[in-house]
Amino acid sequence: MDAVNAPSVVIVDDHPAILDGVRAWCAAAGIEVLDAGPRVGVAVTGPGAGAGVVVFDLQLEGAPAYRDLTLLTDAGRRVVVYSQHADSDTALRCLELGAATYLTKAEGPEHLIPAVLAVVEDRPYTPPVLSGAMAADHRPDRPVLSEREREVLLAWFESDSKQLVAQRFHLSVKTVDTYIARVRIKYADAGRPATTKAALVARALQDGLIDLAGL
Repeated sequence: MDAVNAPSVVIVDDHPAILDGVRAWCAAAGIEVLDAGPRVGVAVTGPGAGAGVVVFDLQLEGAPAYRDLTLLTDAGRRVVVYSQHADSDTALRCLELGAATYLTKAEGPEHLIPAVLAVVEDRPYTPPVLSGAMAADHRPDRPVLSEREREVLLAWFESDSKQLVAQRFHLSVKTVDTYIARVRIKYADAGRPATTKAALVARALQDGLIDLAGL
């Protein structure tokens, strides 16, 4: 992999063994680790502020660091949550707060590295624990999408390119953006925000618009 174009991460974790392990996995995969440390500040200032992806341990100082996660996602950072928690409520809440995807530490490099590479390219990645969380979520607060909104949303999931979606439906890219923005607004109004593409995929799975086989 060309070092100039290599994907980059910053690691936020307060366990030295995890930091060392993730560093080694990233190095083996050609992913540059710009910085690492036990506080969210390492991703906000210094070299880590320029990382393409934040690998984020949710459990900092003994409590779920939802505020720190929100700080990162509100700033537009792509966050891969890498946590010891395997319960559905925690995973889904992280998606609602804007995380790109959610993995447990038990899922290891087999899923963490593909997740980072997918998120760098703005592609969804759904590891096993997150798949189970999505499948188990049957909350009734589902927004009603228009037929065109649904068509554009699903086409975007399939193509990974708004330009291709625009060509398919003979629309402008700006119009495609408008449809996707409307879907985000509807989910936010329903109390289920989806600020990233991965979160929209999660919503579509939860609401039966697509299935895991379709991904």
